[in-house]
Amino acid sequence: MSVRARLEVAENSNELRFGPRGELRETFGTSGRVHLDRWLPFLVLHRSEDPDDSIGRRVATNSPAYLIWSPDDDVEARSALDILVARLRAELGPILLIHVEDAPTEPAKEDSPQLPDLEIQVRASGTKGRAAAEAFAKSARTICVDLRSAEVTLKPPAAAPVAVGDGADSLSVSLPQIHLMPGGGVYPQLTHDLAAALIDALLCAAADFIGQTSADPPPHFRSLGRSAFLAAALHADKKLDTIAGSFDFLLSISPINVAEAMARFLDEGGERTPDFRYRPLTVDPDTLKRDLYAIDLSHLEDMLLERLLCEKRREIDTRLTMLATRNTSGFRPASMLLYGTVPPRLLEQARAILENVSPGPKPDGFHDAGAIAAAANALVDRYRSVDHRFEARVEVRDDVFGLLVSNGRLMIASNSSVARKRLDALLAHEVSVHLLTYFNGATQGLTIFRTGLANYEGLQEGLGVFSEWAVGGLTPARLRLLAARVVAVDAMTDGAEFVDVFRMLRDLGFRAEGAFGIVARVFRSGGLAKDAIYLKGFLEVIDRVALGAPLTPFWLGKISSEHIAAVEELLQRGLLHEPAFEPEFLSRDDVKNRIHGLRGGISFDRFLNLE
Repeated sequence: MSVRARLEVAENSNELRFGPRGELRETFGTSGRVHLDRWLPFLVLHRSEDPDDSIGRRVATNSPAYLIWSPDDDVEARSALDILVARLRAELGPILLIHVEDAPTEPAKEDSPQLPDLEIQVRASGTKGRAAAEAFAKSARTICVDLRSAEVTLKPPAAAPVAVGDGADSLSVSLPQIHLMPGGGVYPQLTHDLAAALIDALLCAAADFIGQTSADPPPHFRSLGRSAFLAAALHADKKLDTIAGSFDFLLSISPINVAEAMARFLDEGGERTPDFRYRPLTVDPDTLKRDLYAIDLSHLEDMLLERLLCEKRREIDTRLTMLATRNTSGFRPASMLLYGTVPPRLLEQARAILENVSPGPKPDGFHDAGAIAAAANALVDRYRSVDHRFEARVEVRDDVFGLLVSNGRLMIASNSSVARKRLDALLAHEVSVHLLTYFNGATQGLTIFRTGLANYEGLQEGLGVFSEWAVGGLTPARLRLLAARVVAVDAMTDGAEFVDVFRMLRDLGFRAEGAFGIVARVFRSGGLAKDAIYLKGFLEVIDRVALGAPLTPFWLGKISSEHIAAVEELLQRGLLHEPAFEPEFLSRDDVKNRIHGLRGGISFDRFLNLE
């Protein structure tokens, strides 16, 4: 992975300066620009009189190799193109020129009940260019944007809009301007979605061309995407990270007096909602929101990164809303926006666990907070011996409840205890999943893989519980606790109050202290819907692994299940690398055997009969 150097201005396009990998990013004339991510045997060309509203320009500038200009820069563009074509041919041999044009359009009436069709016209020259056009058309015909499916027409061969010599292969694509608003400007979401789909189609055409002309075709069309981050992407990522790191979300929404509140609640007969106390907020959520939306994500020139950063910004926005509404009636719905509600199937599975799984025998002994911390530090040292960048801290604290991982720290409540049989599973979850993915993410090029892509927590907690199962520490009592969290969240989001849910869990066989701990988590700050994701995420991970999905992408950083395809693309493009750390438990023979058995097929009923 590399980082793109800053934009430089070439007053004369004869002075194009190529890097050692072919990387090039320069301006020429008054508005022309050339960009090469690396040596690539294709070049996207676009000439526009209205660059601000042009869909063609948006597509071109998000490709890994392009030349864009306005009519005022025709002479300089001609010179730049000749240099580029000559150099690319010298380095790579045959090349494909892809001309992207904005189709002529008539302004639509603002009150028109008709939407313009998504009609794309394609022309090609050269035998290989025509084959590439077929590949483009095949991909483009799958495009459906704003409930409109693409209609792609292959037109008869024609001369390229810009001639570059005899026998050149070229592809010309005329794009409909359905993104334009009748009164001027563009529909932003439609523009984004259309451009992203069209870039995929162009890369399919380029991959087909390379397959015809090279003995080393790309493994996937997405591997042709950019292999370096622009400075704009790194800058935006850093700003998002600064805002996300300016507050500790979990500490901010977690009470500091749980042990005291539980003692008083139980002494009073469990009839009155406990009074929880919280740390004062260290930030002003409204100020941070202004800073958040001052970050410009419109110049990243990478549709995938733009989507990932936009999603992360919306998630940070929701978290800030939760902070702003902490301990008010607005917190619960904000929490549901972030974590969702309990799906009926998950609720059914949770109830089946509670009905069919008995708690099992009492533990034969416990480890206190000091012993937990010592074992955690030993495991941290083991990872640090592999790579010094595993800089985790283990803290025993009086102001947390249970165990909490945040920003590279494992915080252990001073009154914590864990059954001896559960210690290994606990450390697998907290250290070998949560801390490990944090530090793996920190080694990647973007900090969002350390702090977490949007909606990462479901998969994170699912992996945590999976690790407990893998090491043989997912006890019946632990499984029942996860199921109880699901039914508690469902009751809370359905309007039940603290005491109601506490009584429900007591009726399900939970001891008073255990029931209080579950309900305190679910009702913190006014009602937190997070705790349903543990069982949900676990079952999702189990299903994926049972179907043969590899585990490696899960360890690259903090990602969500819907980002698996994005991670695979970034790996193909060289923007992500293999994880620096892998969970130590994966090397154990008993873990390998369990996972092997899982890949052979497993049913949900298996978890209703845990040993």
